Amino acid sequence: MVQNPWALLAIGALVVAVIMLALWLLGLARNNFSYVDIGWSANFAVLAVLYAACAPGYAPRSWLVAAMFGVHGLRLAWHLATRIVGQPEEGRYVQLRRDWARGGRVSMNAKFLLFFEFQALLNVFLSLPLLLVTLDPIPVWHGLELLGVAIFMVGLVGESIADSQLAAFKRNPANKGAVCDSGLWRLSRHPNYFFEWLIWIGYAVFALASPHGWIALACPILMLHFLINVTGVKATEEQALRSKGDLYRRYQARTSVFVPWFPRRAGNQADPP
Repeated sequence: MVQNPWALLAIGALVVAVIMLALWLLGLARNNFSYVDIGWSANFAVLAVLYAACAPGYAPRSWLVAAMFGVHGLRLAWHLATRIVGQPEEGRYVQLRRDWARGGRVSMNAKFLLFFEFQALLNVFLSLPLLLVTLDPIPVWHGLELLGVAIFMVGLVGESIADSQLAAFKRNPANKGAVCDSGLWRLSRHPNYFFEWLIWIGYAVFALASPHGWIALACPILMLHFLINVTGVKATEEQALRSKGDLYRRYQARTSVFVPWFPRRAGNQADPP
């Protein structure tokens, strides 16, 4: 057991940093930096096993929250791997290449290395709910933990359905160049990101039952910022507008950006949520 939480945090940071370094080297070799997305997701499963095995918390609770992080991380990593492995580099990273290539290839690759390691840093920070729970030695279950599991399950199922619907849409050759606007994608332009955020709310609620659990509330707040303003909605919509143009603009006009909601009727100018 590792009794010092800072030591456990440092071990976790070192492990995921090495994983991201290896994936950066793979990206260099394959000329495809999309692998960062697989690593970011899988790293949560790695940290889940590490913390549950090494932290001194109540084992049933520790392994339950580790299972939540592990299932979530591995499911997302597998889903992303089916889109990334053997495929051309995703549009977001192609655009980053263009933006960062002005300083030369060495500078561009160095920026990508920093980008990969920043994702490792995010892994460590966002794993705080996991760490706090696995440090809790009290052998008593709390209602907040049950509520957290319920919210997590809604998020996991919703995200899985959204990903499955989009994958099925893309597999149909007749949909090439079209916008997926059926199923959950009719109610939100980014239902996968919404349910991903719900998963992080579940983690935070679960952690509230543990000492210092309020710290975990920072995670869904930070995740919401990244999903909306950084690597999620913003980057995805910019790429969709570049590739689909007016077709995507019409989709934007009638469909909620994030929270699933009824499509806007023609002529209704109110912004969807």
